[in-house]
Amino acid sequence: MIECDAGKRLDVLLHERFAEFSRSRIQEWIRAGRVQVNGGTARAAYLVRAGDAIHAEPADPPALHAVAEDIPLTILYEDDDLVAIDKPAGMVVHAGAGVHSGTLVNALLHRFQALSGVGGALRPGIVHGLDRFTSGVLLVAKNDAAHQRLAAQFSHRQVEKVYLAMVHGEVKQEQGRIERPIARDPVHRTRMTARLDEGRAAWSEYRVLRRFPQFTLLEVRIGTGRTHQIRVHLSSIGHPVVGDTLYGAPARIEGRPPLGRYFLHAHRIRFQHPSTGAEIVLTSPLPADLEHWG
Repeated sequence: MIECDAGKRLDVLLHERFAEFSRSRIQEWIRAGRVQVNGGTARAAYLVRAGDAIHAEPADPPALHAVAEDIPLTILYEDDDLVAIDKPAGMVVHAGAGVHSGTLVNALLHRFQALSGVGGALRPGIVHGLDRFTSGVLLVAKNDAAHQRLAAQFSHRQVEKVYLAMVHGEVKQEQGRIERPIARDPVHRTRMTARLDEGRAAWSEYRVLRRFPQFTLLEVRIGTGRTHQIRVHLSSIGHPVVGDTLYGAPARIEGRPPLGRYFLHAHRIRFQHPSTGAEIVLTSPLPADLEHWG
């Protein structure tokens, strides 16, 4: 420990040293006795003192196993190779970060006899993802060959993904392109940012569909699939997605009912069928909660 670390919480100091692990994971180590201060255990809130000897034994979390659950699913398309799900807002795609039940994967395991194993036991069939509070069309592979071919299309940016987003403010241009790299926010680790010169390349194109007082409805097409991409990009130009308080949207809007989610919907996807090569276009209609809000 260096002198300037004195006075920091134990979990905060360890999170700075082990940035690849979440703070909650580090707190689990502390509770499990995997962290010692001066030869003994300590609480996460312990304030480190100059001269303290701190020893930590990092540990991976226990293996998670997805289990089948009888959860209703809306199917947009299905054949022997793939299925397209109309994912509702609020449903997590797969287990993780403290969520172990009620996921899309749990529902898929109950509904289908076979799914691709390429993504591992925790993410059977999952080719790509959607944020928890984003609704819309999501592709699932039933076998490994289909998964690999679909994944290759995503990797080579051959899949067209179109979203609908209601944003705050008046977007002045009728259409535009945002091309900014996206990286993990160095301060707020649950956030991403497009305000650094480093990160993974990303671009999003938008066009105005309809204008409202104080809001603009956009159609957004993305050529890359970075974490929180649309939310980060739109926030970076001063137009956060309605309901997205993580990226600057207000929690309450005067005269409007609380939305309880982001106004972001995966509306359309275009890709080539993994077996036949035929072009497939699948559309998810705007959910009732968003239709009525707007």
